Amino acid sequence: MFDLIIENAEIVDGSGNPAYHGDIGVEGDRIAECGGSLAMAESKRRIQADALTVTPGFIDAHAHSDAYLLLEPDAPSKISQGITTEINGQCGGSAVPRLDSARLPSDWNSQCYPMVENGVLKTADHSGPTWAKMAEYRELFEAVRPALNSVQFVGHNTLRAGVVGYEPRCATADEVKEMVRRLECALDEGCRGLSTGLLYQPGKYADAAEIKALVNALARRDAIYSTHMRSEGSELDESVEEVLELGRVSGAQIQISHIKSAGKSNWHKLRNVLERLREARSAGLRLFSDRYPYLASSTELDIVLPPWAERGGREAILSRLRDAETRSEIIEFLNFESGRDWSMVTIGGGWSAAVRAYCGCTVAEAAERTKLSAGELICRFILADEARTSAFFFGMCMENLVRILSENWIMPGSDASLRAPWGVLGKDHPHPRAYGTMPRYLRMMNGEVDGCPTLAPFEEAVRRMTSLPAQTFRLQDRGHISKNAYADLVVLDRGKLLDRADYADPHRFCEGICHTVVNGVVAYEGRGTFSGSRNGRLL
Repeated sequence: MFDLIIENAEIVDGSGNPAYHGDIGVEGDRIAECGGSLAMAESKRRIQADALTVTPGFIDAHAHSDAYLLLEPDAPSKISQGITTEINGQCGGSAVPRLDSARLPSDWNSQCYPMVENGVLKTADHSGPTWAKMAEYRELFEAVRPALNSVQFVGHNTLRAGVVGYEPRCATADEVKEMVRRLECALDEGCRGLSTGLLYQPGKYADAAEIKALVNALARRDAIYSTHMRSEGSELDESVEEVLELGRVSGAQIQISHIKSAGKSNWHKLRNVLERLREARSAGLRLFSDRYPYLASSTELDIVLPPWAERGGREAILSRLRDAETRSEIIEFLNFESGRDWSMVTIGGGWSAAVRAYCGCTVAEAAERTKLSAGELICRFILADEARTSAFFFGMCMENLVRILSENWIMPGSDASLRAPWGVLGKDHPHPRAYGTMPRYLRMMNGEVDGCPTLAPFEEAVRRMTSLPAQTFRLQDRGHISKNAYADLVVLDRGKLLDRADYADPHRFCEGICHTVVNGVVAYEGRGTFSGSRNGRLL
């Protein structure tokens, strides 16, 4: 007696080897049989997979759903594209450890989270998070039981804010020791590694000695260092060298987040960067990377402010913008000194009615409609949204994306938190990668996206989505279809895969994903139908 049988499927097992046909039998949370015929076996449920393909569940190698998994545990935008595991806490921002002056990013912090009281899950009647340390977050995660698995990293920005605060300064020796201590505690409680976001507050103020001390602590425990580098544009070469030197000196495993060369004047640098990374891998450095299959990045709109105007975090930014004289200086910089093409920056998610009316418009379009300069418009939007406006930055080219996705050690990662077309998460205007990363990646690898040639066979593309990230992030018995492996599975129709989300209308589920199974439980039934049965785990 099986709990689930998937019959007559084309099985792509995640190894990169050729597909084969057969049945898959699931008992509990594991694959009990695969490959042979189970036509005569009994099962509580059967899925007829004639003309369909079964793969291991897709692993999102770079995600930001730590907090939102507690708000929308069905994880609609992720589970509907076949994602069964996310690697969370990236780019220096994480839900844990939230200690002392550390606060969650404003979009996370403004939400109302559930809570556990005396072991009982309760609906919250308060605003803001209800946990601080990793152990407390784990208790809440297990009580909510999201639909997918999660691996948690410690965000350096979160860690640093709790010890140093948000001041633009180097940490003292004692503060570095305290950050190391808190990092080690979080690792003991189940975090998998440390991520940095060295472009963002307050991590951008960390010097090389601070990062080196933290990475050395990771190396002592064979944990993983993931980094959004200091620069992905004008100082790309120097940033890559900083990362490589850290890896060489510490011996830690390195994950370069969403590898890219941003800005047309920097596009030519990528070829040399990839060559340096290949050489480092050949020399023995444990180095991997991830990338989303889109040409626009996404982050907060206030990233465009002059460096002096963003120091000190959100309240400091808003205080400067409220001062008429300082705001005039910022507007002058944005209009005449920033060097940005405002037709290449699109307004993403807005929190106020004033901004939401322009979600999906470029800054140039919104400025024209409002009869404001780009600088004045940006300042008004940041103030109206209390520095929570997101934006899409079209600064990459297809030729370089093809180069990146051609590397067999680079995995797909959405760089997105989960979303839903309903509820509190449906009010936002996310990057389409929140809904479409995995099908779009498969389509690009198969040469089905304009400007992209065929890059790899289907079996190899699946390997980079499954067993490669499972091995990279040390996920035991996941990322492949074999007897006794965890039953994280995707049933899909290869001929109908389509990412429907776009920059104008992002809340759209993809097509072609028929079923998503997590630890033996069918969580997604296809066509926007969620079973409500959730069996995800904090790995």
